Amino acid sequence: MKTYKLHLIRHGECFGNREGQYIGVTDSHLTTNGIKELQDLKDSGIYPDVPLVFSSPLARAVESAKIIYPDKEPVIISNFSEMDFGKFEKKTIDELSNDEEYINWALGRLPAPPFGEKTSDFIQRIVLALRQTVQYMMDCEVFEAAAVLHGGSIMMLLQTCALPRKEKMTEWAAANGKGFTVKITPSLYASSGVIEVIGEIPPGGARGAFPFTPIKEDN
Repeated sequence: MKTYKLHLIRHGECFGNREGQYIGVTDSHLTTNGIKELQDLKDSGIYPDVPLVFSSPLARAVESAKIIYPDKEPVIISNFSEMDFGKFEKKTIDELSNDEEYINWALGRLPAPPFGEKTSDFIQRIVLALRQTVQYMMDCEVFEAAAVLHGGSIMMLLQTCALPRKEKMTEWAAANGKGFTVKITPSLYASSGVIEVIGEIPPGGARGAFPFTPIKEDN
């Protein structure tokens, strides 16, 4: 049986990343350093050669896709966008440290940031994005592709759909410009929505630190 291979790559450093901000739907562009890092990674040969590239619609992802794969026009999958952090967009942990709504959301007491997206809705959207991507690959009879998206989108997608299972979503945190390769077996995916992580980009070096320190509930 034919299987499909999808390389999930996190975009390069953008201005919001540099400032330590929540920038879910904020359209932050790549920094000069982010562009250079991506070009250096590309020159090092870590990115697989693929016939098809997908991207989130946000600027930092599209810009990254065009640096990594300059000869490919990315197919935009809107549902690959990062989570909408609502009131917390463009705010740093320090700025939010005394915000009661932020603390309650970080501790799981609120289903969504004020004016933002519910975690459950984000999960449904990311799962749909994967389904749209796989269907596109099948329709085009393309068996290997790359998708340039966001750190949170990658973590949520793999935590929800991927084997091996991880206790914490943050174990799927990818550094800027790096990521994971997944295998999609049509029969397994059709029956259970499960995909398999089979590698890192670069091999053994995809992991990045989770950018926000989780808040712990006082005893």
